[in-house]
Amino acid sequence: MFPSDLWHFLTIGYPVSILIETPILLIGLSNRHPIKRRLLAGVWLTACTYPIVVLVLPLLFVNRSRALYLVVAETFAPVAECILFWLAFGREGEVGKASMWRDFIAIIIANLASLVVGEVLNAYGWFGLLG
Repeated sequence: MFPSDLWHFLTIGYPVSILIETPILLIGLSNRHPIKRRLLAGVWLTACTYPIVVLVLPLLFVNRSRALYLVVAETFAPVAECILFWLAFGREGEVGKASMWRDFIAIIIANLASLVVGEVLNAYGWFGLLG
């Protein structure tokens, strides 16, 4: 694995992830967030975590199991995104309320959907065809 391969994958995987995650966040984030914020979340949250998941973590897990990489990466991404979203848009009065949990669950589901689609595409060799 070469860093140039990871950069190439980033240019393809990032827009694919946005296309998967943004509709889920549009529907799933609580109604207290305007549509513009939900759209922003679809692009911004992925922009914050995707480079780490795609460029940094694979190099840290060279010669280790893919399963271990996936566990770390797919735990890191939604946890970091929930924290970032809360820091940017959370309110003290929302702590522990249904809207907070709905936002977190939407972010987690969006990440899981992206993971599943990515793994299916990877299993069918779609990503390999692009290089």
